[in-house]
This record gives sequence, structure tokens and C-alpha cells, in this order.
Amino acid sequence: MKKHDPKINERSGKIASELPPLCRQIAAEGAVLLKNDGILPFKKGERLAVFGRTAVDYISSGTGSGGLVRTTHKTSITDALRRSRKVKLNGLLLRETEKWLKSHPFDSGHGWATEPWFQEEFVPDEGLIEKLASESDSALIVIGRTAGADKDNSAEAGSYYLTSDEVELLRRVSSRFTRVAVALNVGNIIDMSWVEKFNIGSVIYLWQGGVEGGLAAADVLTGRVSPSGKLPDTIAKRLEDYPSTENFGNPSGNVYEEDIFVGYRYFETFAPDSVLYPFGFGLSYTKFDVKFENAHAANGKIFVNATVTNVGDTVGREVIQIYVSAPNGKLGKPTRILAAYGKTKALAPKKSQKLTLSFPISEMASYDDGGKTGHKSAYVLEPGDYVIYGGGDVRSAGPTFTYTKDKLTVVKKCTEACSPVREFKRMTVKNGKLHYETAPMRSYDPIKRIELARPEAHECVGNRGYKLADVKNSRCSMQDFTSQLTDFELACLVRGEGFDSPKADMFTTAVFGGVTSSLRDYGIPITTNSDGPSGIRSDRGANATLLPNGTLLASSFDDDAVEELFTYEGVELRLHGLDALLGPGMNLHRNPLCGRNFEYFSEDPLITGKIAAAEVRGIAHSGAYATLKHFAANGQEKNRFGCDAVVSERALRELYLHGFEIAIREGGAKSVMTSYNPINGTQSASNYDLTTVILRDEWGYDGFVMTDWNAHMNPLGAAGDPNDRARMIRAQNDIYMIVPDTEKANYDDNILSSIENGTITRGELERSAANLLRYIMNTPSYDKFIKEQTANEA
Repeated sequence: MKKHDPKINERSGKIASELPPLCRQIAAEGAVLLKNDGILPFKKGERLAVFGRTAVDYISSGTGSGGLVRTTHKTSITDALRRSRKVKLNGLLLRETEKWLKSHPFDSGHGWATEPWFQEEFVPDEGLIEKLASESDSALIVIGRTAGADKDNSAEAGSYYLTSDEVELLRRVSSRFTRVAVALNVGNIIDMSWVEKFNIGSVIYLWQGGVEGGLAAADVLTGRVSPSGKLPDTIAKRLEDYPSTENFGNPSGNVYEEDIFVGYRYFETFAPDSVLYPFGFGLSYTKFDVKFENAHAANGKIFVNATVTNVGDTVGREVIQIYVSAPNGKLGKPTRILAAYGKTKALAPKKSQKLTLSFPISEMASYDDGGKTGHKSAYVLEPGDYVIYGGGDVRSAGPTFTYTKDKLTVVKKCTEACSPVREFKRMTVKNGKLHYETAPMRSYDPIKRIELARPEAHECVGNRGYKLADVKNSRCSMQDFTSQLTDFELACLVRGEGFDSPKADMFTTAVFGGVTSSLRDYGIPITTNSDGPSGIRSDRGANATLLPNGTLLASSFDDDAVEELFTYEGVELRLHGLDALLGPGMNLHRNPLCGRNFEYFSEDPLITGKIAAAEVRGIAHSGAYATLKHFAANGQEKNRFGCDAVVSERALRELYLHGFEIAIREGGAKSVMTSYNPINGTQSASNYDLTTVILRDEWGYDGFVMTDWNAHMNPLGAAGDPNDRARMIRAQNDIYMIVPDTEKANYDDNILSSIENGTITRGELERSAANLLRYIMNTPSYDKFIKEQTANEA
């Protein structure tokens, strides 16, 4: 994709014309074609009967904080097909559908998280379908779903499964039409057993394409764009085949007994026959020949070279995926793990492109959380052959190179952190077969760890005339500056104000920083944040650009395209006076039933981290920020505040934290939001291991950490309490989101009383204040604040 200067667009206001076309392009290329018996794309002049209310009531995004972006327009799939002028839509069916919709309006629910995940479907009678079949060449059936915050999908009709009306529609249409395509306008994968049952000729996941999703759908269906998306998740034959299903949805504690064997890591290792469509799979309207050559190891990396040639007769793009098969050794490994990927440019027929993909050898290491290799709490490369595979998906990839380790190597020594306090069994490999073992339990005292690392107590020295600009310009240290603030002012600084704050505008989800007059007198501006992963969300009726959902972005396997898309999203943030977007959402698709899978990316941590890093870099080009969330293991919506993620340290580090680490190291993220849920007994918002030991001490993160909205904190094993914010400060989770009024919040938290009784030190409070201030003085709001001050002084 062509790179643009966001500053030019910021000055000229061209964002309204630049961002939607990028949405349309990536939404089309991220579509995943699963089956095609020559039906797609529909040919010019083809007579097409379009079934399914979602063809008219297009679902642009999921709901909740990850969706609900108000847009100026939305184009339905039927309107987009009509506007394409490539196919002839059956007018009789359109009229009958519109007539039915008038008496069966779209159900939007009656408030937050109350809309149904499916809509009532129009099923024409047998006689009408027979007439339509006689007048049409092909049929297109569009099936839709939504989902979102605070309510998971369910193993029921109308959610993961088709409704009886949808099944009947498939039966009637497939029994009369010889050419049937089904398009899925959904946020995440659903049951696909009906494809074989009704012998559907073509199936394509369109996902939820945002503001231009309907037009993107028509682009793909009519062949204007060849789909080049690949599955970011494994589609199994049955919901029960996913090993996480047994424990998913437990309101009190979700046991991650599948451990590191999530998604394709499980299926390719233990249950390949349970797969309908493998991870990374996706067809095109053309065909590619891929030759791998000169794969080798050098300078601490593995390099794989591939020449991709379009041997078909249509322009298209191909994704090359590289996998590693590590020796099982003492730790046990999945059969394959994604190590790298790359995407070609649009190749015309007979044209070729060479790709060089690489990854660090250290990335093949596994985490030893129990000391089996003699190196507890360390990433190790066990001796043996590491076979490198390359291809178009996890199943079809073939061997390209073998890297051999003669002896065990410790790649990185870590500190045991976030390990389990509850005994449970986890999956592993033994003698090539599925085996269960007891996950290693915690072997340290987390309270003692915090006590030993507490910063020294400081005293307020009073106002010495330092402004935040003096820190920025190196005229004083951050310690000099924060030592001026009273305990009360520091307590105000570590609280954010929410939706109804008079300091917020229509797009603002929260503000923090200079939320009191005394803080502003110190030169601290008010900084702004807005939901969310799918674009700027307003609860007050303002419009913005609705982006394609996270699953679609991951399906593109195109970091460059995502970075450019979010470059313009960053410009839109700036145009609305915003400093940060509360996204991307980065939790893994551990199970298809998670209600927020649409705003997350994949079952795989590598693509999750790479796509997130691209978003962070893109937004940063404009000077704004992205916020990684929900840190960590937010795998279900049911009882998010109280559902304990019971998970091994190895699974956390290799899967659930790894994407965040990539986004920080490669994207340069400076803002992280913790999750609601406890991890092994400790709420994420007060989890010192999570936000200090791993995030800061090991990864070198130098940004700030915020809680999710109205989060809870707790001592190990106790119930969560939204007012126990002293524990948040001890953990170095820097700011509480949110309170109605910062200066009036003392009655409902324990920050000041905890300083008085010694539970926390002023030094700990200053530490969090410093983390926040380092971020604040690099925001657009800070620059604006300084310019206004300078102008006033002049």
C-alpha cells in the first residue's frame, strides 16, 4: 500500500475521503474463501437471487465498547451488488424481502448488551423459491451474527449454531438451486457442519467490514477483488472438539487445562481429524505456485526465501506462512507453531514476487515453569531438530529447512510470576500422545516480593515553582516535580474521570491528568481517551469511521495494510482532539463462544501481536496513542469481574501474554489496560507480578497502566473491591478508571488512608504519578496546552 503523510491530511481535512477506501480495501482482502466450486465470483450479467435479511440489514461490527461507532452511512450488500452493475438481482425476491422486513423490523434491543445476537430470518415458501430458481442463475444466502461486551456467545441456535429458520432457508434454496453461495456476515467463527449437509457450493467469511463492509462484500462477490484472507482460527467439526469448551463459561473459575494447546496447537498435535478448515487456510480466485529456496540460519535468525508465482488467470495476493516443529524434549511441544508470515503484493497472472521471511532462533524456545529441564522459570531451546515448514496454511505447509541444536540452551532467565495457587491438571505430550500432568504451583511469597521492591517513602516538599514543562525540558527531574504535589493532588492524578465528566467532550470515554485546577497550575493538561478497537465511539450521537473488526484485520495477514489503516485512524483521533484510542483488543480466541472475539484477532499470539503492533505504529504516526487491552487472560464475558483464570505460567507466557509483549517490543506501545478478571487468584488490576515483574522488569515497558472501567482489586484469593485502590498503586497499575469527579472521590477509595497507615508509601504513589506524567507530556494535549499557555502569556 502507498504510504501517505498524515500531517497533510490533518491540515487539509481529507480524512473523511481517505479512511473509508482503506477500510473497504482491507475488508475485501480480509475475506476468507473456504469453499468454491466455481460459483464465485459471480459473473457479469449473472442473474442472482439474494436471500437472508442480513443482505439488507448488514452488520458492520459487533456491539459494546468494541463496536457501536456511529457512522454517517452504511451500504447493504444488496445495494452494493446493485451499484456494482455486474449482476442482475432478482427483483421479485428483493420486493418480497422488503415487504417482510417492514413487518419484522430489526431488533436493536433496549440498552447495553440487550440486542439479540441474531435476527429473525425471512424464509420464502417453497413455491416462491421454485419460481426464483427458474428465473435466476445462482443464489446467494447471507447469514449474520453480532456479539459484544458483557454477554458471550452460546452453544445455542441463533448464536454459534444456525436457527431453525436459517437451516430451513438453506434446505429450501439448496434443493432448488444448483449454484448456491453462502456469505457469513459475522464477528467470529460459527458452526459449519451445514456446509457438507446441504452441499453448499461456495462459502465465504466476510466478517464485519465496518463502514464500507457492504461495498467490500460486493467487491469480493463480483470479483473486483480476489479474497486473500486466511483463517486466524481453526474451524473444528464440533464445538465440543475445542478443548477449552468444557471449562468455558464457568462463572467462578475458568480452568485452562488445555494449557499451551489452544487452537491449531491442539488440533494439529492431538486431533487433526476433528478439523473442518485448518488455521491459516483460505482460497483465492486464482492459483499460486510457491517455491521455497535457500532456507538457512544466520546471525541468530532463521531465514526462509520463497518465490510466489500467480499461475492462474486473475490478479490476486497470497500469504506465505512459516511454522516450526520443535523437538518434544522434556517439556512437550505442539506439532507446529506459527513463526512468521508474509503477504505478496497484488500479482497479475504469470507475475512473481520473492519474499524473505525471518524470525529469531530464540523465538523457538519454550518456557519451563516446573524445572523439568533443570532451568525453572526460563525460556529454553531443548536439543534436537527444529523443522521449519512453509506453505499456505498450518496443515499443508511442507518442510523447508532443519535447524539442529546439539545441547540445551537457556535463552532467557525469568522470575517466576503469575503462577497458579490452585492445583489443576493440564495437557501435555508424553510418548507422542495426549497426557495430563499437575501444573506447577506457586513457589514464592508475592507479598514479600512487593515489600522488598517498595520505593522509599518521600515527603511533600511543597510548591517550588516547577512546571511539567521543566521536566520535559530537563530543567528539573521528575522526582523534583512530583515531590511538590500533596498527597491529595497525587491521589487525584491517579484517578480518571468518566463519560459524564464536564471535562470530557462527545467522543471522550475518559480524561485524566490535569483534572483539578491545582494540577493544571503545575502545567499538567487534561488528556483524552476514546473507545475503541473498531474506531472512535461516542455515546452522544457524534459520527466517526467504523473500522473492520479485529478478526477481519487478522485474517488479512497484512501488517502493512493495518498500519496504514491505523495511520489514518490516528489522524481521525487528532482531528477530534483525542490523545488515545482504547484498543486494540488483544485477548486470544481461546474458544469460539467468547462474546468479544470480534474485536480480538486470533487464536494465535504471533499474529495477534504483529497486527496489534501495526495498529500501535500506525496511530503513533499522527502523534496519538493506542492502548493494549485487556491485560490479560480476558477469555470470556460471563462474570468478568470474578471469573478466575486458572492458568499455568507457561501458557500465560507462551500464549496469553506473548501478543502483548510483541506489541510493546515491536509497536512501542505506551498505554496498557488491565482486565477485570483475576489471574490465579489475584485481580489483574492489582497484580504486581503482571504489571511490574513481567511488564516492566522483564519486558522493559516504560509506559503507564490503566484499569478497565470500574475495575476491582483484591488481596490474593479475596473478593474484588473497586475501592481498594491502594493495591492498584502497589501493583504499579497507575490509574483507576473511572470516577465521576476526581476531587470528590476520596470517600470511596483508600489511597490517602493507606498512606497514613503505611499500607502504601508516598513513594509508590509518586512512582505511578511519574509513569502517567511521562506519558502525558508526550501527548497532543500537552503540546496544545503549552501553546495555549505561551499564547496567553504573550
